[in-house]
Amino acid sequence: MLALRLVKEFYHPHTHFRLDVEYRFQKDNAVLFGPSGSGKTLTMQCIAGLAMPDFGYVRIDDQTLFDSKAHIALPVQQRRIGYMFQDYALFPHMTVMQNVAYAHTGCLPSFVGRQEKERAKAMLERFGIGHLARHLPEQLSGGQRQRVALARACNADPQLLLLDEPFSALDPLLRQRLRHELQELLLQLAVPAIVITHDPADVDVFAQELALYADGRAHLVPNYAQVRSQFATADDCLRYLQQAM
Repeated sequence: MLALRLVKEFYHPHTHFRLDVEYRFQKDNAVLFGPSGSGKTLTMQCIAGLAMPDFGYVRIDDQTLFDSKAHIALPVQQRRIGYMFQDYALFPHMTVMQNVAYAHTGCLPSFVGRQEKERAKAMLERFGIGHLARHLPEQLSGGQRQRVALARACNADPQLLLLDEPFSALDPLLRQRLRHELQELLLQLAVPAIVITHDPADVDVFAQELALYADGRAHLVPNYAQVRSQFATADDCLRYLQQAM
């Protein structure tokens, strides 16, 4: 599904960070797991085209999105990647309906046609927020804003979904419900997804493959389910894998 080699360095007066990762995901759903500041979000930004690597490549199936040697760097809009930001990044001047329809209407929210409205409404209904279609983001709770952001990412006809901490703003019961709703939705849409999370429960649900991050490096766990079966809890399994890196 996804193959990448990414090198990206940042120099600051008091800190130096180097992202240096290389791996290949072969299955539909994968998880990036590790402490904050280890390079997970930067990896997603490089895949989506929001950050430019210093060196490397990004390929989805047979399509090259970025290759430093071949001087290929597709712009964001040509990559067909649905991105759900950790801070939601909803447009404050657009209604929920307009935010979700954005992938098909661009910066002209007043020109949301009938077909785009129907598509956006169907996606909102899937996430249980159809009744919020005319609301503005400032009128929503944190959990509702996160659902809108997820619906917008899924409505972009993506060949790959990138979800950065998709459930972090939700209470435990709602998180559990939306986690399984997303799992069912991904099966229906047949869209592969990469999820960043700090929650072992998310790893259990979504990680057909797992990349463990630490200090800008990544260790690939190709068959997480098989490894997980040897441990009583996901916490025990992940702790063991991190110590073995």
